[in-house]
Amino acid sequence: MADQEPTIDRQMRHAATMTLPDTVALVLQGGGALGSYQAGVIEGMLDEGIEIDWVAGISIGAINAAIVAGNPPERRVERLRAFWDKMTSSLPSFPIFPNDMVREFVHEWSAGMVLATGVPGFFTPRLVPPNFAAPGSAGALSYYDSAPLKATLDSLIDWDLVNDGPVRLSVGAVDVISGNFRYFDSTTERLDARHIMASGALPPGLPPVEIDGSLWWDGGLVSNTPLSHVLDNQRHAMLVFQVDLFSAATEAPRTIMDVMAREKEIRFSSRTRAVSDQVMKLRQEREVIRRLLAKLPANLQDDADVLALAAAAAEQPVNLVQLIYTANAWEGGSRDFEFSARTMHEHWHAGLASINQAMSNAQLVTENILTGKSAAFDLCPKRGLKRSGPELDC
Repeated sequence: MADQEPTIDRQMRHAATMTLPDTVALVLQGGGALGSYQAGVIEGMLDEGIEIDWVAGISIGAINAAIVAGNPPERRVERLRAFWDKMTSSLPSFPIFPNDMVREFVHEWSAGMVLATGVPGFFTPRLVPPNFAAPGSAGALSYYDSAPLKATLDSLIDWDLVNDGPVRLSVGAVDVISGNFRYFDSTTERLDARHIMASGALPPGLPPVEIDGSLWWDGGLVSNTPLSHVLDNQRHAMLVFQVDLFSAATEAPRTIMDVMAREKEIRFSSRTRAVSDQVMKLRQEREVIRRLLAKLPANLQDDADVLALAAAAAEQPVNLVQLIYTANAWEGGSRDFEFSARTMHEHWHAGLASINQAMSNAQLVTENILTGKSAAFDLCPKRGLKRSGPELDC
């Protein structure tokens, strides 16, 4: 990172050895400028020697995911840095100000500059506002032009490696006409920059992306986490790292900026938590079914209904490690489009610290993997990695 980046003492890193299952998946949520937190997590996973087999993303998570899948391990951090340095190159690394009020003012000013001038290598304001553009034209469908992003992605990603390499890539998008949500997946089709841009085409800021005659918008409009896609297509025992950029729980808002921030947190994080909770609940219910079927007498084992129920309840174990970004007091409702270098560095450092803290208690997850059980784990800011559940108090 740049010289201004906060550093983490490499001697504090844990060389914990985690027993890994057949598949390690990385699930990356959308969240705009907050995505540099995911980049820090990715760097930390590489430092810990955790090999990624499958990476799935939505919106900014799709961009980070494509950079992972489209580069060999030794180049991933370098390419992630190149992307995030470019995204934040128009706004300097401001000094750290003495109080949250001043820092929040600078934060909002930085976000205002993004609204006015765009983000280098990502999107630029349209010369003619969409209200005055010809109906049906590309210029009438968004306030910004995302064409610069294609050149950025093509310069940082080896698309042949994405499509033919060892890391599976999945990105979610929404069909503008039908409203249907789908995943573009490197195991079923050849992906390129269009698919990544489609996953991050959030209206009305960014235009829809045309792919094979259909128009696509940001997948976060329907679901901000690709976890369900990964687990619906699970074939082996799996360890999943889910990196969320919005926290479900926080303090009550005190200002209108707090209200704006809280609205986004609830809108995006509630879906993620709902999906995670539903997935684990279903797995617990299937486990009960399997235990019950094992108790049936031998003369019922071949019954057609019993066989059908056994097939429906069959599954491979999954262990889900959830890392959630905790916003600073000065980060308001503009945090997802505040692309300053200072803030990016802090987000990256926070992601690096989170995975380091999680790995300090990797044995907790390893025990579950070795016994073939399914469970979810949350990283609590003050208590480290803990097993999820109603009694969890972070």
